[in-house]
Amino acid sequence: MSLRPLFVTQVYEASLTGAAGFSAFNEALAGACRMLAAEDQAGRMWCREHGYRGYTSYGSLTDLPQRLPEFAELKRHLDRHALAYARALNFDLARRPRLDNLWVNILKPGGGHSGHIHPHAFLSGTVYVETPAGASALKLEDPRLPMMMARPAVHSDAPEAERTFVYLAPKPGTVLIWESWLRHEVPPNAAKGERISVSFNYA
Repeated sequence: MSLRPLFVTQVYEASLTGAAGFSAFNEALAGACRMLAAEDQAGRMWCREHGYRGYTSYGSLTDLPQRLPEFAELKRHLDRHALAYARALNFDLARRPRLDNLWVNILKPGGGHSGHIHPHAFLSGTVYVETPAGASALKLEDPRLPMMMARPAVHSDAPEAERTFVYLAPKPGTVLIWESWLRHEVPPNAAKGERISVSFNYA
């Protein structure tokens, strides 16, 4: 007999750590994220209103690559990775993927982000800046879950591709990209320090 893996969900994983000057760049990016958290009053108000434990620029700032050079440099890295991912997926694109938005996430201990998708985009992802010990993984959900009905559970040692949920524990510099319809969440941050990341959408 044989099994044919059809309709596979491909998640892109890469790292910025091999780029020249990564340590200095990542330190500057972390500083830029913390500066925004301190100065973005509209963003802090959005976080209070939405019960976000920490800071995100998602509801307040839409021009980070134009606002600060650290995010402009990050965009240059992400543009290359988004194009590589789109090509690996064999997408027939008339033009290169376009960065639609980019936002900072600083999760305090106990903070998380419930399951969601990213409408109006086709590629979404996150680059990780600081991930202290115990920091939340990214939890990905099998997109077939709503249609499984009477499907039995799988063994605890089942291959990653057969699990209902997969947890990816990134390190500083890790870039993860997925198709925007893929449901994902960030479990509560169990670290004693802040978990810093920058998320993005491509149109």
